[in-house]
Amino acid sequence: MISPCAEAAMIDWLELRCPYCGEPIDVAVDAGAGDQQYVEDCQVCCRPMVMTVSVEQPEGPARVVAQREDEA
Repeated sequence: MISPCAEAAMIDWLELRCPYCGEPIDVAVDAGAGDQQYVEDCQVCCRPMVMTVSVEQPEGPARVVAQREDEA
């Protein structure tokens, strides 16, 4: 079983720019979940962004790309 402290350590906070409005936003990414793709609304303009998360190493930093829904 993973302790709550270990689980919290797998969360990365990244700053991205919204592909619609261009404003900076903070995104929480669970690097322990591996590669993933999901839709998240921009915190500023509320438009849906397709978030693509890539993790090269199981405990390494995550790379996130935010795209407009019509570009993904």
